[in-house]
Amino acid sequence: MKSVAEISERRYTCKVYDPNKKIPQEAMDQLYDILRNAPSSVNSQPWHFLVLESDEAKELVLPAIFEFNQPRVKDASHVVIFLARNEMPLSYLKEIVDQEDKDQRFPEAGMKEANDKGRQYFVDLNNKTPEQLHKWQDRQIYIALGNLLFAAAALDIDSTPIEGFDPQKLDEIFELKEKGFRSVVVASLGYRSHDDFNATLPKSRLPFKEIFTTL
Repeated sequence: MKSVAEISERRYTCKVYDPNKKIPQEAMDQLYDILRNAPSSVNSQPWHFLVLESDEAKELVLPAIFEFNQPRVKDASHVVIFLARNEMPLSYLKEIVDQEDKDQRFPEAGMKEANDKGRQYFVDLNNKTPEQLHKWQDRQIYIALGNLLFAAAALDIDSTPIEGFDPQKLDEIFELKEKGFRSVVVASLGYRSHDDFNATLPKSRLPFKEIFTTL
């Protein structure tokens, strides 16, 4: 069994996928659980995950992907588009706290109300302007992205985080604004091709003393 350090050493950004290799459903189900269980500030879960698995769906999104990234979308097994909610209304916060109650998160009287008030406080704190809310949401979404990339590597699945796309165009393709969402980041998942030059290159990071201070 690989250690977590060994998994992090193995994990890299896939540049060329083998279009003939597909991720088994059992592995995808595990990755769905990883995304669903990702931590977020006050369990706000400000996300939605749009998963493209058919060739037709991947072709549909290509006009929004920068040209150099298009093969990493087209040839991947699955593509995850990380969406954020345009707003965080009280109705959505109530949905969260009601689910927590259903999952038996409140063993004592008054805990549900206190938890709900605390979440509303932090959402309001980061919701003075739409721009502030979006920045706060984006930070939560990148936590979920990091979880996905590491979990995929643990399952010997390759991945590519992608910011090289046109969010406005992608949002238009899927009519996201009308549905209350906006795209934040994209991740491709699949298995590397023998032609992937990046797969055989050594990992390069700054030395320990450059990036750590221990007190």
